[in-house]
Parts: sequence; structure tokens; C-alpha cells
Amino acid sequence: MPGDQGPIPLKIVVAGGFGVGKTTLVRALSEIPPLLTEESMTTASIGIDDVSAVPDKRTTTVAMDFGRITVDDALILYLFGTPGQDRFWFMWDELARGSVGAVVLVDLRRVDDCFAAVDYFENRGVPFVVAVNGFPRTETFSREAVHDALALAADTPVVRMDARDPGSCLATLVTLVEHALERSRAVAGR
Repeated sequence: MPGDQGPIPLKIVVAGGFGVGKTTLVRALSEIPPLLTEESMTTASIGIDDVSAVPDKRTTTVAMDFGRITVDDALILYLFGTPGQDRFWFMWDELARGSVGAVVLVDLRRVDDCFAAVDYFENRGVPFVVAVNGFPRTETFSREAVHDALALAADTPVVRMDARDPGSCLATLVTLVEHALERSRAVAGR
């Protein structure tokens, strides 16, 4: 058909600290076999990567994860998961370029690990949501307490989710896209 441009592609970044569930989220949502750059953890990471909160972790992302979700005929979401360790942060600029927004995954047992991702997206003006992944012993913290502890801007959404559950992950992405649209409308209205 004349004028048919095809589906609109939106790029979404999934970021956060080491072992918070970024790869799990991409796996849970991707309609294609996701591209994963996971490598086995070796003794070289001893003393560098803290696995105390995730003792069963045996692999780590060394470049990125990639997945795709076709929302409908008009919209396709491309997911780019970042590596969590600071030694791989040099790749974040490339992964975030052109993104509509980001999901910052948080494990409340290790809340300090998310500050780098929060700061990264705040400093670049990229819309993001904070997604508290449902790890054990983290249910007692309210969204407001998390929002305050992370010193987030008033309009930054905080959601609870389970990175293993596609429905929960999709609800998080919907919140992100709605937040990004509100931010773009606010900027356009200035």
C-alpha cells in the first residue's frame, strides 16, 4: 500500500547491576531466540563479582542481550540488555543510543548496585522506570520507600515485577512506554 511505512521500531534498554535479572527479562519476553552474550564465570571474577546474593549464578553477560517483541502490526520493541559489571560500562553509550527509554532493574538486597544505572539515564535525560525484581526478603519495602531511597525524580515510576514472568515484564514495558510518551509530550508542550 502506498504510504505504508511498516511497524515502528522502539529500542528499549534493560540495565542494572550484576545479577539483577536483565538476561532473564529479555529471555522471558523475546519472541525470537534471544541473542545472549553470556559467558561462564571463572576464577578471574573472584573478588570482583559479588555472587553472595545470587550464589547459583554461573554465567554473566559480557556484551549485551538482544530480544524482540512484536506488539502489533504497527509496533515492534527491541530489547537491549546491558552488562551489569562496571568493567563493561563502556558499552552502555552504544547500547542506549536511540533508545526510547530504559528499565532499571533493582535487587533491593543490593540496592547500591543500581545507582550507576539510575545516574546514567538521569544524566542523559533518558526516560526510565525502576523495576524492583521480586527477590526473596524484599517484599517489605514500599514503592514510596524505594523511590525515596533512590532519590528519584518525582515522575519516575517504580514498579514491582518478576523477571521470570512474561506478563509482569510486559506490564513493566507498558509503564516505561507510557512514561516516555508523557515525557515527550511535556517536552513538546514547553
